Amino acid sequence: MSAKVAGVRRVGRTVRNVKDRRTRTFIAVLAGLAVIYFGATGHRSSGAEGGRISGGVVLLALGAALLAWHLTKPAGPAK
Repeated sequence: MSAKVAGVRRVGRTVRNVKDRRTRTFIAVLAGLAVIYFGATGHRSSGAEGGRISGGVVLLALGAALLAWHLTKPAGPAK
């Protein structure tokens, strides 16, 4: 393939990767926050802990964020 298309220089995948990385980061953070939110409000009815987030919920949130980051990975180069 040529480096120029109709007088415009192709940058390659750099612009797409920035957009993909921002989207992946947003989805991963959103997944982690959702787990923390539902983990904090799910056991609030017991009232014993005063609304604090347990370490297990934080680990689940981290796992959800990592899973979302992995599942939204861009595909490899086309063959």
